[in-house]
Amino acid sequence: MKITTVLLGMLPLWLITGCTPRIEVAAPKEPITINMNVKIEHEIHIKVDKDVENLLKSRSDLF
Repeated sequence: MKITTVLLGMLPLWLITGCTPRIEVAAPKEPITINMNVKIEHEIHIKVDKDVENLLKSRSDLF
């Protein structure tokens, strides 16, 4: 009698644990594509000495 009472008491616990939600993590079947439009702009600022600046102005064939 006592065993059946214990089993009947545990039956709802077994039923509840059987209904736990299941989470599945899987890789996608198609590869992941990332489309990026990138525009790169740059500016170069050169600071020169007055003497070097005068030299560059007078001798334009250096560069």
